[in-house]
Amino acid sequence: MTASTVLWLLLSALAAFALSFYQYLFKAKKRSRLHIFLAFLRFVTLFSVFVLLINPVITRKDLETVKTPLPIVLDNSQSIKELGQDSLAKQLAEKLTSNKALKDKFDVQLYTFDEGFEAGKEPDFKGKQTHIDQVAQNLKQLYRAANYPVVLLSDGNQTIGNDYVYSFRENTSVYPLVLGDTTTFLDLRVSQVNVNKYAFLKNKFPVEVFLQYNGNKNLSAVFNIMQGNSVLHKQNVAFSKDKKAQLLSVLLDASKVGVQTFKAVITSSEAEKNKYNNTKNFAVEVIDQRSEVALVSAINHPDLGALKRSIETNQQRKVTILKPNEVKSLQDYNVLILYQPDASFRQLLELNKNAGLNTFTITGLSTDFNLLNQYQQQLNFRMTSQREDYLADFDSQFNLFSATDIGFGQFPPLQHPFGTITPKENTNVLLQARIRNVKTENPMMVFSEKGPQRSAFLLGENIWKWRMESHQNTKSFEQFDIFMDKTIQFLASNSKRKSLVVNHESFYNSGEVIQITAQYFNKNYEFEENARLTIQLKNKKTGASKNYDFLKGSNEYKVNLDGLDAGQYSFTVKETASNTAYSGAFEVLDFEIEKQFVNPDLARLKQTAANTNGTVYYPAQVDQLADFLLKNDNYKAIQKEIIKKSPLIDWIWLLVILAVSLAAEWFVRKYNGLL
Repeated sequence: MTASTVLWLLLSALAAFALSFYQYLFKAKKRSRLHIFLAFLRFVTLFSVFVLLINPVITRKDLETVKTPLPIVLDNSQSIKELGQDSLAKQLAEKLTSNKALKDKFDVQLYTFDEGFEAGKEPDFKGKQTHIDQVAQNLKQLYRAANYPVVLLSDGNQTIGNDYVYSFRENTSVYPLVLGDTTTFLDLRVSQVNVNKYAFLKNKFPVEVFLQYNGNKNLSAVFNIMQGNSVLHKQNVAFSKDKKAQLLSVLLDASKVGVQTFKAVITSSEAEKNKYNNTKNFAVEVIDQRSEVALVSAINHPDLGALKRSIETNQQRKVTILKPNEVKSLQDYNVLILYQPDASFRQLLELNKNAGLNTFTITGLSTDFNLLNQYQQQLNFRMTSQREDYLADFDSQFNLFSATDIGFGQFPPLQHPFGTITPKENTNVLLQARIRNVKTENPMMVFSEKGPQRSAFLLGENIWKWRMESHQNTKSFEQFDIFMDKTIQFLASNSKRKSLVVNHESFYNSGEVIQITAQYFNKNYEFEENARLTIQLKNKKTGASKNYDFLKGSNEYKVNLDGLDAGQYSFTVKETASNTAYSGAFEVLDFEIEKQFVNPDLARLKQTAANTNGTVYYPAQVDQLADFLLKNDNYKAIQKEIIKKSPLIDWIWLLVILAVSLAAEWFVRKYNGLL
């Protein structure tokens, strides 16, 4: 309270005393106790009013002791139980959190973590993942400006997230309490399998396998890749003290359509503590992408044979060469190649109006360009009867699919009538035409996509010379054939939009987040904000089913199906208002990453402690850890002076006193007949 405020209060007291004395005692003929009492009540009333008007601020100083935080962070993942440390971990956590001396010095808090981070949760050691990096990030948010120690009870085996070694703050010292036997056990392990999610039928797909050995003696082992009871690949591998890892690359046949599940297994004659990590399941979805291609031409030309050989190098393609009048139906074909269409193609073009096949049109000296102008909207042809040789320039801005320049600029010229070719909307130019060293505005190869319809144009004949030139330069037809295969692949893909689009994987590892997303479009193909999507999930083996509702996200609907057992599942997604449905299936592979470990990751725990000026401790040293923390002078409680300022107008009792004094004065005057 300031000096001026005190002065105002003294003046207020004198004024209140003077007014009450004048009103009750100055004019009174006889100064009785009643007058003195009434004068006192009037003084209290007046002084209370003056105090409210002045509204002095009362300052109060308190001292608060702030203890250093001591988070005890317990690993709640399944690996702790697999290592037989679950009971010990609970005992250690209880011993630290109930230590009276530690609680007197520190603000002790127990946290548990697995894939998440929680406070106050009773550990059950059922977590499917270990995310130690998340511990560091959460502690940073909880104790932003504090200098504090962290006791980390863990085996150090992280399965998801960034490397935790460098995650903790500089003002945080980490003291790992190592859970698990650090004794080195002989252990063989399939540590990782890399494989593409998809493979094409009748092709080979690569599998990359990483094998690890933990031991000091020479060891011979057998590695197998199995499907069911069949051994698809068998290989002997050798390990030693100096060779503890092997990388194997295997090619497997994609012989069946659908999700194919395989098993990578490594075995030896030696006894192992943990054999669960000797096996790892993986899966590949084999896709049948066989395409029937109709190559229609009214003339004989070397290009026809070159195109057929090039396209059929992919075993998923079959090319049938036909005359225009031989095509009675297009139902048996996926792609239509129109080679130099002339007047005889009119009936075929009319037929394709209803069939809607994607087309690859190749033009040349025998092409009827007036006919083409009538039946396609992608290019406008204004041609002359003069022939010209056109060279090709690759356009690096092409973005409809991944395309590589295979040396188009050095290929022989293609022949084509001279004239003007104007691309229209929804076209993308891959090759630009050039006459000797003069660039033209004409395209040479164009791709187009409009809604579900796709088309391609090659403007020039004698493409057989390109294939021969590519072989001359590279001693192989491979580059040219891949280029042609990508063209057919673009045309063979079906891009028709559906009102209900569901995205999901064909297989998941158990313990992974299983998320299915969906989009529902109205008749204008606009995302429907108010759709109600449900999914019915059924276990194929047990027949058990369960329904879930999708939750709306940003431009999509999501549902999480976590906690599913290994097995095969079918599902149906429905939009309730329109009754639109989508059916699918996936498989959950038997793979629990938390069962892969036989030892704690002592090296990383030591590195974490060293980076933060901490120390690694073992369960038998828990008392030493507590004693060290108690004696460490870096962690002292801080006394803070807290100044609280309270305006007197907020003091409710002053209003009570004012009300009581006024009421008492009125009542006394009324009782004694002084009103």
